[in-house]
Amino acid sequence: MKAGHIIFSFAVLAFLAACDGASLSGREKGALGGTAAGAGLGAIIGHATGNTGAGIAIGAATGLVAGGVLGNESDKTDARQSAQEERLRRQDEELRRQRRELEELKRNQAQQQQ
Repeated sequence: MKAGHIIFSFAVLAFLAACDGASLSGREKGALGGTAAGAGLGAIIGHATGNTGAGIAIGAATGLVAGGVLGNESDKTDARQSAQEERLRRQDEELRRQRRELEELKRNQAQQQQ
């Protein structure tokens, strides 16, 4: 069995192990996708240069790092957006509370004037 087949088999097994039914983070998804894409491109380039196994290994490692970095940034963006949405929700809730209090004060003032 060639080294490329061994590395490809390992990548498939790692992917299947990561898919245990739990939700994957953006970093994990990026790392998996980057590894697969990098291994594929590395196989093509490695085959063209006569060393498919090394191409797959280098491509997979590069894809792993690049995909992990991009996925991590995606996670950070999602977290910032979720925090912003939570702040907006709390502000909206506070605004509704203040409007209710204002209406109550207006009713009390109207009753006192009568």
